[in-house]
Amino acid sequence: MCDSHGNPLRFILTPGQSADCKQAIPLLNGWCGNAVLADKGYDADYIVGAALGMGALAVIPPKSNRLIQRPYDTELYKERNLVERLFNKLKHFRRVATRYDKTANSFMAFLHIASIYLWLK
Repeated sequence: MCDSHGNPLRFILTPGQSADCKQAIPLLNGWCGNAVLADKGYDADYIVGAALGMGALAVIPPKSNRLIQRPYDTELYKERNLVERLFNKLKHFRRVATRYDKTANSFMAFLHIASIYLWLK
């Protein structure tokens, strides 16, 4: 999760074989904002409902196999690249990009250190 300036806010580590959308609700819990921007992988009724429940606009493009195509703000969706740029900034740290750490705790600790560096920059 990142803010409107691309600064990191929260991370949840998952195994490589699990779907990222399963962690969307825990990631959003306790936060408020004007909009929740996500890609098509997060197009689920419970995620859209959670975003609307916190008073935010759900800017998630609908999957092509949805029977009823939900409208979304295409101009605001262009701001989703902030998340992709955050991943890119984090991968400039070789330790993050190559996952040197053996345990999830040490990897998460370094993600927090890298995030502090990005906030101070």
